[in-house]
Parts: sequence; C-alpha cells; structure tokens
Amino acid sequence: MTKLIGYARVSTRQQSTDRQQVDILASGVRRDDLYVDHGISGARASRPYFDRALDALEDGDTLVITTLDRLGRSTQNMLAFAEELRGRGAGLRVLNLGGGDVDTATPMGSMLFTIMAALGQMEHDIKRERVVDSINKRREAGKDLGGRPRLITDSQIRNARRLIDGGETATTVARDLGMSRATFYRRTRALDLTAEPFEASERAPYSLPSPGIFSGGAYGTIALSAPQGTE
Repeated sequence: MTKLIGYARVSTRQQSTDRQQVDILASGVRRDDLYVDHGISGARASRPYFDRALDALEDGDTLVITTLDRLGRSTQNMLAFAEELRGRGAGLRVLNLGGGDVDTATPMGSMLFTIMAALGQMEHDIKRERVVDSINKRREAGKDLGGRPRLITDSQIRNARRLIDGGETATTVARDLGMSRATFYRRTRALDLTAEPFEASERAPYSLPSPGIFSGGAYGTIALSAPQGTE
C-alpha cells in the first residue's frame, strides 16, 4: 500500500518547523511518517532525517514537502534529489510551488518537473562549457590550471625526452605533460638526462653556416678593404 512520507527542515535558528508540520500533516501525512531536521545547514551531510525519509520511501510512495528549497540549497541539488526520488519509483509533492500544490504523480506536476529538469541541465551544460572554454584558453596561454598537480612518472619524462630528440620542441612536450619548461628541465636533470641540446635547439632553430662557406665555393671570396682615401 502506497503512503505519504513528510519531511520538514529548519534552515536557520530563528525558523520553526511548526508551520511546515501543520501543512504537511494537513496534506494527509501521518505523524509517524513525518521526519524533521533541526539545523542551520542545507547540506546533505547535516540532514540525517532527510536520509531516513528517503529510506522509508518505497515504490509508489510520495515525499511531501512544503517548498522546493527543503530539498537543497541550489537548483542542481533540488533537481538531483527529485531525480533520486524518481529512481526509487517514488513521487514528490510540493505544497507551495509557484503558489500552488504540485504533485509529480499528476500529468501537470510531472510536466513541470520535466521542464525544471531540462532547465537545470541546460544551466549545468552552460556552466560546464564556460569552464572548459576557460581551461582551454589558460592551457593555450601556458598558464597554471590550478588544482592538484598531475603525477608525471619518470618513464613519461624519458619518453618526453625521446620526443624532443625526435624533433619536438621542449615547450610543446612540457605543455602536453601539464608542466612548465623549468619543471620539465629539473625532472630530466634528476634522471641524468642532459637538457642542454633541446634548450639550445629552441634558442636557435637554424644552425649557423660553417666558417668555410664564405671563403670560396658558390659564394666566392669575401674580401674586406679599407675605404678609399683613408690609407
């Protein structure tokens, strides 16, 4: 037999759950099926009775709350919990959403949550796109991406040195490894891999002509003479 599970939460010290409890009980929830969290945070870890309410839900049951923000502090949190309920085969009823009572068991309520989920996903995708774009721009500019440094093994450093010996530039190889050239040089020296050859190759991509090239051959002989009238 399906049943209604109620949940109320106090998010500040000044608030009271009395109004929430009255409204939830009036909706048909039995007092034994009402779970209340007393605290100042909306974080999931600080809401033990919310977890108990979810555990009490069975297929076909409905979680009843007064307002949608009882589920979380952000739109993504709210929608994530709504999807969690759907995954459990349970419904969600919000007694005051946009001034009305919304139940996902009804076609209108289901449509509303579908729209909200779509908007939430769009918001998530836009934020992710911005983050990825920012990371790519910082990577192209050679800037530090922050976060925990990626562990680069000695084997990867040796392979990177082979790439440089094969013609790749140290700047390109170091960037692909996610480290600066200076760090890459330190790692190669620590492994007794000589760094000077590829340092020099980046400073002077073109080799200088040999001294003999100006003394004859196709270029002829270059002679230096003093300007006339200065003897």
